[in-house]
Amino acid sequence: MTTPMPSPSPTPAEGRPADAADAALFDAIANLHGVIYGYGVVSAHSAPDVNGLVSDAIVGHRELREDALSKLAARKVVAPLPAVGYQLPIEVDSPPDAAKLAVRMEEDTAVAWRAVLETATTSDDRTLAVTGLTHSAVTAAKWREVLNVSPSTVAFPGGTE
Repeated sequence: MTTPMPSPSPTPAEGRPADAADAALFDAIANLHGVIYGYGVVSAHSAPDVNGLVSDAIVGHRELREDALSKLAARKVVAPLPAVGYQLPIEVDSPPDAAKLAVRMEEDTAVAWRAVLETATTSDDRTLAVTGLTHSAVTAAKWREVLNVSPSTVAFPGGTE
């Protein structure tokens, strides 16, 4: 039995739509599923004084995910389902690790929302994208403050500028 060779390019997510605007929303939803999962880990390892920040972040991401799910459903596009589990980008064993994970997740989410903004073809999609991008940027800044990182903000959230 031979082992298949890996594909030279990444395989698109199963069911990912071909339309750029729908695909960006699809990707943002997939990202949010992982972020909501990740915040469970952040919550378990965070100091009690940041419980409000954790709670606000989770609620905000859930609301944005539900809005994005509704948009895709209205377009008759099947949204991605959450995975059973996710591989975290860093090991989390302490409150500082939890805060670092939160910053990383917010930065990744800003990238996803920026892609929605860049491909949006409707004002509703642009509004949702700006709301999501703003939520991620502000939440990331709050987590950077927890870590005493200065500056706590970035010039262009979700970008490489």
